[in-house]
Amino acid sequence: MLNTDQASLQLIVAIGLFQYRVDDYHADMNDTPPVDVDLRLVRYFVTVADHRHFGRAATALRVAQPSLSRQIRRLEQQLGARLLDRTPQGSRLTEAGEVFLPAARALLRSATRAAAETRAAAQPSRITIGYTVGLIVTPAVLAMRREHPDADVQVMHLAWDKARNALLDHRVDAVVTRLPFPTDQLHVTVLYDEPRALLVPLTHRLAGKESITLDDIADEPMPRIRDSDPSWSAFWRVDPRPDGRRAPDGPFIEALEDKFEVIAAGQAVAIIAGSHGTALRPDLTTIPIEGVEPSHVVVACRADDRSRLVAAFRKLAGSHMTAPA
Repeated sequence: MLNTDQASLQLIVAIGLFQYRVDDYHADMNDTPPVDVDLRLVRYFVTVADHRHFGRAATALRVAQPSLSRQIRRLEQQLGARLLDRTPQGSRLTEAGEVFLPAARALLRSATRAAAETRAAAQPSRITIGYTVGLIVTPAVLAMRREHPDADVQVMHLAWDKARNALLDHRVDAVVTRLPFPTDQLHVTVLYDEPRALLVPLTHRLAGKESITLDDIADEPMPRIRDSDPSWSAFWRVDPRPDGRRAPDGPFIEALEDKFEVIAAGQAVAIIAGSHGTALRPDLTTIPIEGVEPSHVVVACRADDRSRLVAAFRKLAGSHMTAPA
């Protein structure tokens, strides 16, 4: 597989295999001419919708913001509807944009899956291994390359919340990540556990303690991520607490870097995987938390995947990936 979604989608568009027709469901199908939509523009729209900000979306896509704005206008012209409104805070979906967004996501998933399945049929000795922030897959990947020298073994970094989608969309064949996330349609094996720790600024009243309990942070606000998976949010905020109290709400954040910033500024604290916090920023420190369930690092693949390379990687991950010292 190619190393990025963008590269995959550019390949699809370049060879002209995937032009999707969007029908006007509010008109007679027989009277409405089909509209050919450029898949690259659909990806741009979804990225802006995810970030709710043209500037951040342009950075994520590695394109100039004026160019991104022109491409979104081009898509709106193709569809005959305005999809996004600019606001002082960034951008927001119009009513038409809200309707188009789930269909746009489905188009991208279908395109990526079709390309992946086509390449897999042509190149059965290829595997792409995904991994999320703070996890090192190198030992297992090197072992794969040694034991399967004829295989094309690729790696792909994934956003913390994209592991499941990347598997089901066939962008990766196996992924090393942390629970919790929905595991239906997946085969998941726990590799090791990590103790959880509290991330605080060096100036925090608890900084320097050998350990703490949840009672020590009963009134400390914790960052929130919009539209995050409820089970993920509950686990990493320990919400509710064992006594039934809700975790205090801190600022909303959009990205991992935002979390570090609000914590360094003293606006919140956060619970993280202990080994993940060893070298984040010089103005932050971690404190072990007693009495909480550890984080589980897992290797996951599609439940119906019968690839010999996926089976081999799962085995090698189990023997070569262990908890950091």
